[in-house]
Formats: sequence, structure tokens, C-alpha cells
Amino acid sequence: MKTLLILRHAKSSWDDESLDDHERPLNKRGQRDVLRMGQWIADQDLVPEVILSSTAVRAKLTAQGVADACGFAGKIHFSSELYHASYQNYLREISHVEKSCGSVMIVGHNPGLEILVNFLSGQETLRFPTAALAYFQYESACWKDIVRENVRAQLIQLWKPKELF
Repeated sequence: MKTLLILRHAKSSWDDESLDDHERPLNKRGQRDVLRMGQWIADQDLVPEVILSSTAVRAKLTAQGVADACGFAGKIHFSSELYHASYQNYLREISHVEKSCGSVMIVGHNPGLEILVNFLSGQETLRFPTAALAYFQYESACWKDIVRENVRAQLIQLWKPKELF
């Protein structure tokens, strides 16, 4: 059994209009939600073994903040392939995780992550706002099997920061 956590980056700032989209940081709400979600992951005993993240500043700050808040001790793997990726790109990145790893968290962007959550769950109407966290269990010995079209993971829970506190 594998555990897959899908985390959308927290709310970003639009204060500096001169910044390229890739360079936008988190706003105050985003910073607060990062801490909430990281603590929630720790409280649920879901600290991942591996974290994969987009290279966008808002995603990196989300991944790093959540990792710190939940007690993640590993190295975060940043990939430019996850910046505004399609759901297929997210699946491809997950499929490269070592077989021995039992839990992965991926941090990225909509619409790709929302489509991924809906695809893996077999649903079509799940909304995935900023800092939302989807918790899936995946029955396979290998992460590479996740790219097969007929593979579905079981959605255990979908948490949104506003609903937690």
C-alpha cells in the first residue's frame, strides 16, 4: 500500500505586478495556511518520505513550509516539469519515485492538480482550492504503475485549510 498526498500551493501574492508568475511569493493567508497544513499532516501521522514540488516560488515556499511544520527530514525534489503541469506530467513524476518509498507528497498547481485528484478518485466534481490536501491510498508495489489508465487510488480524505481550524 502506498500513500499519496497531493497539495496545491498556498495562496500567492499579487502585490508586485512586475513579478513573473513563476516568481510570485505567498501572501499572509498563504503563509498561515502552510503552517496549518503542515501541522495537520503531522497530527494525522502522514509525514511523507518524499516531497516533489514545482519550482515556482509559491510552490517552493509551500513545500518548504509544510515540510518544516510537519517534521519532514528529507530533501525536497524540485522539478520545473511540475510548473503548471498537466495531470499526466504529475503522474509521470510520481511514477519515477523509488519502489521502496511508501509515501509521496506532490506540490503544484491547478488546473493540473485538480484534474489529477478527480482522475485518481474517479470523480469529476471535486474542487481543489489553494492549500488543499488530498490523501490517497494506492494499492501497488510500484509507483510506476500509477501511469496506467486503469489504475485508481482510493481517496481517503480531502482537506481544505478553512475547514480545519
